[in-house]
Amino acid sequence: MSEDTRDPGSLHTPVLLDRCIELLAPALERPGALVVDATLGMGGHSERLLETFPEATLIGLDRDPEALDIAGRRLRRFGDRAVLVHAVYDELAEVVDERGFSAIDGALFDLGVSSLQLDEAERGFAYAQDAPLDMRMDQSAGETAAAVIATAPEGRLRAIFERFGEEPLAGRYARAIIAARQEAPIERSGQLVEVLQQATPAAVRDQRHPAKRVFQALRVEVNAELTVLERAIPAALDALRVGGRLVAMSYQSLEDRIVKRALATRSRSTAPAGLPVELPEHKPELRLLTRGAEQASAAERETNPRAIPVRLRAAERIRETS
Repeated sequence: MSEDTRDPGSLHTPVLLDRCIELLAPALERPGALVVDATLGMGGHSERLLETFPEATLIGLDRDPEALDIAGRRLRRFGDRAVLVHAVYDELAEVVDERGFSAIDGALFDLGVSSLQLDEAERGFAYAQDAPLDMRMDQSAGETAAAVIATAPEGRLRAIFERFGEEPLAGRYARAIIAARQEAPIERSGQLVEVLQQATPAAVRDQRHPAKRVFQALRVEVNAELTVLERAIPAALDALRVGGRLVAMSYQSLEDRIVKRALATRSRSTAPAGLPVELPEHKPELRLLTRGAEQASAAERETNPRAIPVRLRAAERIRETS
């Protein structure tokens, strides 16, 4: 297999790059700082982090071997300051520990599907392009979207579409898929789109693409994205040393809700109501660095459409826990 010679910089424009660096800077300016890019992708954020903080070491995690190859070429010039690992981001604590570190100074999460996965039709993520229904971020493991469509009973399909896509026509779509697969296997994105379009009332088709939420839901299911995220954010917060910072960018409401809840829980006092003095162990663990969720500027949204849905939240670890 020939080496991928594509220029990573031309394939992907990192979202909210300057703001991420600004938020992480106070934690990474010390000599020997360690930052984890939990969603390495094509390495755009990691490249800027390594350039900006020349005494820092970066661990980059990604479940997609193709992304790791591309990022590896991009970050090769940083030598052993860039440690790239094939792992899912809920494995963050184990990866850090295995490499001999006791704590981290920064963590960055750029959630959702990557530009690489969206732009390569054969990965099956994009409903606008006909391709095999794969949707695995790591194509070496796990169940494909086609397998889910082929084997899941109606109730499970409906639950997937409702929970992970917030799709109001979930039941209707689940029934349509069951009926269609009895006639022929649904193995390509174009086939699934056709089934969904035929099952969608005309008035709804005029308002939005019928496949958008279903494809999101299938991708989340195939990659266990929300389950992984629910473990990963607390693990990253636990790994932060005092003064360490976490930045997370979400692209849909379900992701943002998980991040928001994790940060909010640890940024509040746990002292029982009516306690005359707040004991140290009840003090907040985190200080929120953003007021609510920040969005990209109008200028960035215009030049980089993938920044349109982003919601950024950040926090700083302000005390140790027992």
